[in-house]
Amino acid sequence: MIRLRAARGPGTNGRMTSGEVRWEEGQPGVLRLPSGRLVRGRGLRRPLDPGAPSPTYGVYLLGKRPPEVLWESHWLRWPDFRLPADRTAARAAFVEAWERSAAERVEFACAGGRGRTGTALACLAVLDGVPPDDAVAYVRGHYDRHAVETPWQKRYVRNFAPLGAVSR
Repeated sequence: MIRLRAARGPGTNGRMTSGEVRWEEGQPGVLRLPSGRLVRGRGLRRPLDPGAPSPTYGVYLLGKRPPEVLWESHWLRWPDFRLPADRTAARAAFVEAWERSAAERVEFACAGGRGRTGTALACLAVLDGVPPDDAVAYVRGHYDRHAVETPWQKRYVRNFAPLGAVSR
């Protein structure tokens, strides 16, 4: 996992202001976890809506370094249709994102917004209390019906340990 610095540039879209900390339910790509936390998943191939709020923290799941953004971000090396290159770093990134999602606009993104992003969101659902065996179905039902694309991504989620548990 590599922590990226925010790019410097004009505009206030990435800055937090009073009352503008979390996503709104119903915004494109926003997943409501059982605890009420809201996280956004998206595909980087689709441009951001310039009128939509920016994340305050992003985790980018790509095989190569992502483009710079105006908010704090982490790059997690994760090749397309595969699993994270460093599973310990992935877990740490997921836990940090889950913790921050209580008060911040957190997003996960890969190129298409389905396989890697869906897998990461399913792991967040596990951290939020969804049983690992149910997490893929939860994300498919509440985020994208095609989320988590490969058998090994599904297995990764099934084996992802909840907070306080030992890895399976």
